[in-house]
Amino acid sequence: MAKEQVVALCADDYGLSYGVSAGILEALDAGRITAVSALVNGPLWPAMGLELVRHGRDADVGLHFNLTLGRPLSSMPKFAPDGEFSPLAQVVKMAYGRRLPLDEIRVEIDRQFDRFEAVMDRPPDHVDGHQHIHVLPGIRTALLDAMAARKFGGRVWLRDAGDGVHRILARRANARKALSALSLASGFRREARRRGFSVNDGFAGFSDFHPSFDYAKIFQSYLRAPGRRHLIMCHPGHVDEDLRNLDPVTITREQELAFLLSSKLPEMLEKRGLRLARLSQADKRPSVAQAAAAQ
Repeated sequence: MAKEQVVALCADDYGLSYGVSAGILEALDAGRITAVSALVNGPLWPAMGLELVRHGRDADVGLHFNLTLGRPLSSMPKFAPDGEFSPLAQVVKMAYGRRLPLDEIRVEIDRQFDRFEAVMDRPPDHVDGHQHIHVLPGIRTALLDAMAARKFGGRVWLRDAGDGVHRILARRANARKALSALSLASGFRREARRRGFSVNDGFAGFSDFHPSFDYAKIFQSYLRAPGRRHLIMCHPGHVDEDLRNLDPVTITREQELAFLLSSKLPEMLEKRGLRLARLSQADKRPSVAQAAAAQ
């Protein structure tokens, strides 16, 4: 019998709102996700972080490094002069114009790591970025420097937001977003590996977040042409007032959660010979929750 292909399923934006966090915990308890990425610069993190300690023992729990939503944890008079992060488009323009205040960003990186570890009582299993901010030139180097200083090499994996063009085109869904992320992430994999950090091989999960789309159908495309250590991002959750005030992505989070909790997910995985697994343990024996997710 051919060896099953490993797929990791990561829920982003934990800590964004109570409803989003509660929905992710539901998927986690059901064994339908194998990684969680947490925002730690918001007011919910201490309390919701403790919930994640209790629920996240069989999943990779990582830092969803953030420079585009909410307020920084440190003083950033150049990067966030009004005390609020700027939109992604402005940060991208600053990165490619070499106008990022990297000294401020490095301090903010350390503050977010510190806040994660203060609650979780350990380093993150992985690191990625809200809106893939971690792959941008300058920011990526500051992040890798901070991780090297904390001796995370060989212990913490990083999300590569890019994938091979042939894989992106084979999936056919949301190719424009995937190709844009590939462009932003150019060279990221090489630099991360050179610094001693492992990354995923294969990445999917891009969505237009349109409520009329059939998420189950879209998810099928994420399973096409998987990489050797395939990573799929998702954004499940419940809609609440805080979410409506913070983020335009609302109702589709509930649609994603409903799919993850349905029988459709394990049926799709089984049909394609895929197995949910933690990337930190991808080469090890599957855990109880991971095995249950494939049943």
